[in-house]
Amino acid sequence: MASAGKILRRTFLIGTAVVVGGAAFGAWVVAKPAPNPLKPAEGETALNPFVVIDGEGITLVSPRAEMGQGTETTWAALIAEELDVTLDQVRIIHGPPAKAYYNHALVGEAMAGYDASSIERSMGELMGHLGKVFSMQVTGGSTAMKDGFERMRVVGAATREMLVAAAAKRLDVSAAELVTDKGHVIAPDGTKIAYTALAEDAAEMEPPRVELRQPEEWKILGTKFRRTDIPAKSTGTATFAIDTRLPGQRFAALRLSPTRAGIKSFDAFEVSRMPGVEKVVDLGDGLAVVANNTWIAQRAVNEIPVTWEDAAYLPSDAAISEALEAGFELAADSMLRDDGDVSTLPMGTDRIEAEYSVPFLAHATMEPQSANAWFDGGKLKVWTGSQMPTFALRVAAEEAGLDEADVEFNVTYLGGGFGRRGEVDFTRYATRIAKEMPGTPVLLTYSREEDMTHDFYRPAAKARFAGAVKDGKAVMLDAQVSSAPVIGPALDRAAGFSPGGPDAAITEGTANQPYAIPNYRARGYAVPDLPPVGFWRSVGNSLNGFFMESFMDEMAVAAGIDPLQFRMDLTRDEFLPAWEVLNTVKQMSGWTGETPDGVGRGVAMCYSFGTPVAMVIEVADQDGAVKITKAWIAADPGVALNPDNIKAQLVGAMVYGLSAAISEEITFADGAVQQKNFPDYEPLRITQMPETKVSILEVQDHLGGIGEVATPPAAPALANALYDLRGERYRSLPLKKHVDFKI
Repeated sequence: MASAGKILRRTFLIGTAVVVGGAAFGAWVVAKPAPNPLKPAEGETALNPFVVIDGEGITLVSPRAEMGQGTETTWAALIAEELDVTLDQVRIIHGPPAKAYYNHALVGEAMAGYDASSIERSMGELMGHLGKVFSMQVTGGSTAMKDGFERMRVVGAATREMLVAAAAKRLDVSAAELVTDKGHVIAPDGTKIAYTALAEDAAEMEPPRVELRQPEEWKILGTKFRRTDIPAKSTGTATFAIDTRLPGQRFAALRLSPTRAGIKSFDAFEVSRMPGVEKVVDLGDGLAVVANNTWIAQRAVNEIPVTWEDAAYLPSDAAISEALEAGFELAADSMLRDDGDVSTLPMGTDRIEAEYSVPFLAHATMEPQSANAWFDGGKLKVWTGSQMPTFALRVAAEEAGLDEADVEFNVTYLGGGFGRRGEVDFTRYATRIAKEMPGTPVLLTYSREEDMTHDFYRPAAKARFAGAVKDGKAVMLDAQVSSAPVIGPALDRAAGFSPGGPDAAITEGTANQPYAIPNYRARGYAVPDLPPVGFWRSVGNSLNGFFMESFMDEMAVAAGIDPLQFRMDLTRDEFLPAWEVLNTVKQMSGWTGETPDGVGRGVAMCYSFGTPVAMVIEVADQDGAVKITKAWIAADPGVALNPDNIKAQLVGAMVYGLSAAISEEITFADGAVQQKNFPDYEPLRITQMPETKVSILEVQDHLGGIGEVATPPAAPALANALYDLRGERYRSLPLKKHVDFKI
């Protein structure tokens, strides 16, 4: 399919198909379908942007990045379910950057809170089409399954019916007489015609009207099915960007300004003469060395004497802390919730106050940022892992001085993403270096040190919470969060545009929680001049989950009510799925509200990305150190498309959250990041992993996200368990500053 070829006359985006019957209200209707980006080679038929059939079999296209979360397999399963093929019958590839692969759910998600009305959800569906306008082919926001759930099933069903129509014409029978099974159309007399033999004729069929199958009819979805990427990853044959090799391959390493500023001076004379070094490239804000292997390039670039300019942002932790504190004196950037009146305490209540803080965090993906680029003056080819390939393509074309049509952009497996590979810096630098080596492919690989010290971090933040309780319930909550804006700067870097209005990320996870608190306000303060920040797994929910659920515990203590029961009382009539996940972890953990000496338990419940998640963490005192012994997680994504994968994602997201809670932080001195590698930025060790049990519920009516949702409750559940264990409230992260954890 890499070769150019004729795009067949009948191609369609799923929007040209209309869903009827039980799925009518969830119809995916796009008035003006985006063009099919696939260019089938000789003997191939692209029935739509997602299904290609040739004589050897069926290829399903997944336009969402595979970074270990299983998206590629489940996305393909949505198509396969209605197409009537099994996953072992198909090949799955990542689609090229294209408007047709836009993420509809990403934009619409902002309007779909837990209490969204049907009108608001319909508006979200409508607004979701802006993703096509801006070519937002994005893997992020836990939206991949929400985006594909109906969309890809319609693709599968429509493709199946086109194949049936082709078979009916060939056999001169009614399409109603035919059935499909495992890649074949079957006639009443038993005649079987393989899809591969019908594809060319099917391409001439008109897109049909389809009715989607009900969950009770599913053969793949909702069952245990294996991820298709696991065999290659287990055998070391999977290709990540860092693995790509081309004829004449050269390798590059870079050294960026530790202050993210410019270069005052450098002297590359000696380094340019080192054996194996081919070129030194001035990047403006750093240097790159091209050599015949990565290790020579990295050693050489680090030996160049350089004098750097000063940082343009606040240079130290002390200055950053002062700015965050002063942020509360700024005009509020947002007030995304303002129910009742928080300024007047109800009679018979006492005011409760607390302040919290969290540090900057790095993404720390296992595969450091990397991209392979080949430039010949008129064409550019790029191989990299990207969560936003349409935006990265734009940047590559811009950097190379080419039209986008002259850039071939190949998305590989991602060795971790967490939002970091939504950035475009590595694509930009790889293209810039390749321009200096025309006709030679150059693989740029960040060192671990460069990756960690030039990340776009989860922002540091401070919070001031005030509340009141009466008769065992919260009656007032006033939350203020001071942090750097995330959405505008991140989109401006990646897409070249920045949306206006308030930055919802600053208070997400606080403003949108399903608690029936009559007087409830959440304000966000956008602090300027901080180090660069970006999307980090669960974005604002990651820090606000800690703030909100720590304070919910403090209010429960003030009310004299068991913390888990306190939350259940506030969610039961507000949002039943939240009550259900809390009740589930209560039953799973055998929660009684009483713990023996030397044991502590904490609970947290966070609603994010359309999914409520409750978590109970148990800790124990072992010779003066704290051991995390057990964890229970309950989540309600509405529909469990791949239960085993969902469990893996929930456990993995919890580990990510516990790592941040216990020991991870990024600090600054003289404008430079002080953490260089994993010894300085230590994730959870396997010996610290608790025994974990997971329960998946399907109570709520709408499909929610899953990849990030267990990160937000991890830190507060652990902090609340420590309070139960020791009677001390820890309001700042990382917790290693307060507690010794057993390794």
